[in-house]
Amino acid sequence: MIIIEKFLSLYRAFNWIIWILINKRKFKQLGQKSFINKPLSIKGHRYISMGNKVLINYKSSIIVAPRTGFDNPILEIHDGTIIGNFNHIYATKKIIIGKKVLTADKVYVSDNLHSFKDINVPIMDQPIKQNGEVIIGDGTWIGENVCILGVTIGKNCVIGANAVVTQDIPDYSVAVGIPARIIKRFNHDSKSWEATDTQGVFSNIKTEKEGL
Repeated sequence: MIIIEKFLSLYRAFNWIIWILINKRKFKQLGQKSFINKPLSIKGHRYISMGNKVLINYKSSIIVAPRTGFDNPILEIHDGTIIGNFNHIYATKKIIIGKKVLTADKVYVSDNLHSFKDINVPIMDQPIKQNGEVIIGDGTWIGENVCILGVTIGKNCVIGANAVVTQDIPDYSVAVGIPARIIKRFNHDSKSWEATDTQGVFSNIKTEKEGL
């Protein structure tokens, strides 16, 4: 068992070294010990900056393309962030993912959408429309199947599984649902997580100090 574990560790290290040698010069920035595991697709390497110890897991799709009039779109993924399997990140202007962000599988993050104004033209043939910039704060956790569409999410937030985030979420918030709504925030006065209304205003109902 120990021999097998050592072999697998060496195999992973070898794959990482080969990947770095092949890809390092393609990216705008590629930090130390960062790795993309068998991506489904990567487009726009020259617009992508990755910090140190960033991991993008199996079969994720990363697209950064100047399709809405911005010549130098930006995708930044900062130190220690882990992106789950089958994630889809699509930037046409700016997406910034902070430090030590964790996403589950099948998360979609986009700062753009398809136009659908002309009912006489199939939507797939209509132009890409720029939406708001996406910023995800340090230490945030994004649950499975979440869609993040042109918004800012604060630091140390929790976005529950299957949520569709279409409005900004402040720091230290828990948001769930379609569209995502705030249900809980950390109260710095009481040092506990407390229930809120959908605007993030604390209610009279107290919740547990941790968890959902």
